[in-house]
Formats: sequence, C-alpha cells, structure tokens
Amino acid sequence: MLTLYSQQDSGNCYKPRLLLAHLGRPFRLIDVDANSGVTRSDDFLSLNPIGKVPVLEFPDGRRLAESGAILLHLAEGTAFLPGDAYARAKAYEWMFFEQYSHEPTIAVRRSLLIYPERADEATPERLAALFESGTRALEVMEKRLRDADWLAGEAFSVADIALYAYTHCAGEGGFDLGAYPGIGAWLDRIDALSGHVTMDWRPPE
Repeated sequence: MLTLYSQQDSGNCYKPRLLLAHLGRPFRLIDVDANSGVTRSDDFLSLNPIGKVPVLEFPDGRRLAESGAILLHLAEGTAFLPGDAYARAKAYEWMFFEQYSHEPTIAVRRSLLIYPERADEATPERLAALFESGTRALEVMEKRLRDADWLAGEAFSVADIALYAYTHCAGEGGFDLGAYPGIGAWLDRIDALSGHVTMDWRPPE
C-alpha cells in the first residue's frame, strides 16, 4: 500500500490526498507537523532530504516528494492527465503557474495569518506585497475560468487539483473570492464532483 507523509492543513499535502480519493486508491496516512521542526530531523531527512511534506512512499520503499511530481505520477495513464499532447502541456503550464505565481503568494499569505508561530513574519509591507501578487494570480485564473469549465482541456484534471488546493481556502489569506465569479463557479463544480473530499478528510484505517 502507498504511504503518504502529510500535514492535514497543508494545501500541498491536500493535493495528493484529493487525487488519491478521486482515483479510489487506498493509502496509509502518516501525520507530520512540519511547523514543529520534525521535518528537519535526521529521521525525516532520510525520507526526504529537502525536509518537506508531502512525501509518497511506495510499497518497495521508493519515495517521491514535491506535490506536483506526486500528482503527475499518480495521474499517469488516468483520465486526470489529458491524453491530447497540447492539453497535457497546458496542464503542466497551470501546474508550473501554481508553484511559481500562485502558491508563493496565496498560500504564503494564508500561512502567515493562520499559524501563530509565523506572526513575526507578517509585516504590513509583506502582507501588502503578497496580496498584490496573489490578486494578480487570481485574475489570471479568473480570465480562463470565465469562459471555460476547467483549466486545461475539456475535463477535470491534475491542473484543477493543483490550483484548487490553495484557491478554495484563499479567504483564510484575506482574499475575497466573491470578486471572482468564474473561480467561484469552478470551485462549486469541483465540490460537486463524485469522489471529492474536503481538506479535513482522512482515508479509512
């Protein structure tokens, strides 16, 4: 059975949990509190030298880190990775956008506001800069989703999972999602999908 080392309230860790739920693949969940410093311990660094979650461990002992890499591996050969070459490249494009322009702004602003141990980093200047860049990222998504149901191709894919994880909780970072009707409709579509699970979902033991 697959084992996922994961922090429950992390969007990056939610991404593989959400895809695994949609795929109906059983997995074992091991909770890791990255905020406690445990990911910098020798034991955890032996799992992932980068010292971050998520980490997916295979039954044969191999391990895979980075949420995007895990998504792409799990989606290989499934309907969640577009078969058309161009649509697949667009899925990659959105996933790179998420890691370069979306997650470093929207997820970081949320983190600064919800984790007390990061309060000292939440200066007014930094919060303002993150809000500005996060708003730009949401506007890019809104432009696509005003005219399309999904981010890449004609169906729900890993691109949507990658962007859903931190967009659906962007309000916790101070972003008003009510200002983006295209994004709002997209979030509703994902929430209504068969197999969808919320961030607090855990696999049955």
